[in-house]
Amino acid sequence: MNNVANQDLLVRLVEALERLAPPPRSVAIAPEAEGYVWRADALALDPVATIARVDLDLLRGIERQRDALLANTRAFAEGQPANNALLWGARGTGKSSLVKAVHAEVNRALDGQTAPVALVEVQREDIGSLGKLLAILAGEHDRRFILFCDDLSFDHGEGDYKSLKALLDGGIAGRPSNVIIYATSNRRHLLARDIVENERATAIHPGEAIEEKVSLSDRFGLWLGFHAMVETEYLDIVASYADRLGIGIDRADLAQAAREWALARGSRSGRTAWQFIQHVRGQGSPASR
Repeated sequence: MNNVANQDLLVRLVEALERLAPPPRSVAIAPEAEGYVWRADALALDPVATIARVDLDLLRGIERQRDALLANTRAFAEGQPANNALLWGARGTGKSSLVKAVHAEVNRALDGQTAPVALVEVQREDIGSLGKLLAILAGEHDRRFILFCDDLSFDHGEGDYKSLKALLDGGIAGRPSNVIIYATSNRRHLLARDIVENERATAIHPGEAIEEKVSLSDRFGLWLGFHAMVETEYLDIVASYADRLGIGIDRADLAQAAREWALARGSRSGRTAWQFIQHVRGQGSPASR
């Protein structure tokens, strides 16, 4: 009798909790948008009418990475097998710009023959909600989605990397065929060194602990490294921006000013080149700093 009473009580408790829980909600996805921002708190996809980007042919010094990511994204857009991608390396070297530029180039080539691939930005703090997002996008059979996690890394005390690892592995359900994950990071293995050291100090088998931590990046099938630029690459980028934007300044003077600009900032990168060109356009002369 007690067992029956306990079962009845459990049933009533479950029913009460179900009544208190909010009803499942459908997520409206604006079909005309080329991109979205995922808001985990509201389980919503905010449309982005026009994604801020630079043209693919303006990205110099990263031709190998460009070709690899472009081929992978084209395969995905055509319904062929494709890999999740991790773009890692020095800051300002074009990782994020390349993802957005490749996305635009692939959609341009589709030319309306199929639904455009959508770029979905996922904030670092919302990584733990990726399972919910995948469940939503899996139902959008007519579209394909690139989940874009920019500047991704994990520090000590954060456990969301375990959720990401499970999603990259696919679990028993597998990753939806219309979804792929692209991430950028300044860290090769995504995890802070103190996480690895802490795991090594507390593990029974330290080697296995380290392997467990660095294996997160290995879940990405396509692994593209970006490195600091030499001066010739940096100046080539500056010149290409100047040519595209019609900046009529003597190229020798422009190059000298670009060198000084990079020296003042301690960095030669595509980002530094773009900031320099914006300064030139705003000031009218590279000498007026």
